[in-house]
Amino acid sequence: MIRIPATKTNLFKAKRTLSLCKEGHQLLDEKRKILLMEISRMTEQVETLEKDVLDTLVSAYKAVGRAIFAIGKTQFESFATGVNIKTELTMVEKKLMGVRIPSISLQLKENLPFFSPVGGHYYIDEAIVLMKQAIQSITELAEKKTALIRLEREFQKTTKKVNALEKIHIPYYGEVVRFISDRLDEESREAFATLKEIKKKLASRGV
Repeated sequence: MIRIPATKTNLFKAKRTLSLCKEGHQLLDEKRKILLMEISRMTEQVETLEKDVLDTLVSAYKAVGRAIFAIGKTQFESFATGVNIKTELTMVEKKLMGVRIPSISLQLKENLPFFSPVGGHYYIDEAIVLMKQAIQSITELAEKKTALIRLEREFQKTTKKVNALEKIHIPYYGEVVRFISDRLDEESREAFATLKEIKKKLASRGV
């Protein structure tokens, strides 16, 4: 039940609040649509990267298996201990619709040569190349998945706000405006009728 004094001031405030609610609803609804499009686009990228990572890792481990088969486990482990690759990650963030989207850069610093070419095998080099590709893909996947999680959280928050405006605030202030307008109209009619009655009595008295 609405318990607000039916005054012109309150009517003005209610109309203004209703207008702001509708404007906010429109802006948030647009934001929600944009977020949904970004989530859809990002989801496709994540699915593609997940497949790339899996395929690359499978290929890399197959190359490792072939190398072990070709030169033996002991010699392979000896070569593997000589591989010296350091990773450096740099992350910056940009904002998209109020969401902090990460951008991760990966640098692989290799201290070559890892080992003497004597006794080495093509499969070892192949495994190293594939592992580096997998690390790059994993880094990119982490970037996209982090962005996707943040976008989904913002989408949920925005959707809650849109629903609150749509189902609670806009209907409430719309009802407040109608209530006050009706009461003011009723009071105006009553005042007009009273004034008319007064004029009629005065006229009958010859005033």
